[in-house]
Amino acid sequence: MTAVLPPPRATGLLSVGQLSRDEEGERLHALMWSAGPGWRMISSAVLGGGIGERAWVLNAQVAHGYRRTDPGRHLARLAGEAGARGAGVGLMTAADVRAYGRAEDGGTEALATAGVSIRGWAASPARGTPGPQAAGTINIIAVLPVPLSDAALVNAVATATEAKVQALLDAGYDCSGTPTDAVCVAARTPRPPDEVHAFAGPRSLWGARLARSVYTAVRGAVPPQ
Repeated sequence: MTAVLPPPRATGLLSVGQLSRDEEGERLHALMWSAGPGWRMISSAVLGGGIGERAWVLNAQVAHGYRRTDPGRHLARLAGEAGARGAGVGLMTAADVRAYGRAEDGGTEALATAGVSIRGWAASPARGTPGPQAAGTINIIAVLPVPLSDAALVNAVATATEAKVQALLDAGYDCSGTPTDAVCVAARTPRPPDEVHAFAGPRSLWGARLARSVYTAVRGAVPPQ
């Protein structure tokens, strides 16, 4: 993929580079955060999901009507072509990732990309499907500059999700998200004598900051109603 220098507004910990490629007759784009060592991440991503040490995050745009059955392998190849090394997280979306929202609050940072053409409420009478679904997707990447316990990492995902829904409602969308939304939260790997924070709910110190940054990033990413 072709690399483009990060835009001037991308400062702080979550500084992303823009990438582009030609695929399936389309010009597609991606965002790469080369975090480096010293990060623990929790993610729902198909590539690098779960909890563990991760060194990068790729948020890749794919073609509308994406039908590949090996998204993890596809993302790994794109990340390798972008120069990523070691373990990382790969997200995908059919939205144009160049139209991202970004925010900072009290040391936390968040970035969101949003495709909302396929959206609805999480609790729905619709039948679930066992396999991958069409990529519409609100993707959220959030960073906290402090270590979190495993439980607090899970709590941070819940906080980020609540903030996403709040942002959608305030933007005029009658939904809780899309069927394929994904999230990645990164926190520092603990090193003595670091304090490992045990809470990341919306009224905790770091959870409140996380919620505000995610809310603002999602509001900046979703198209106006």
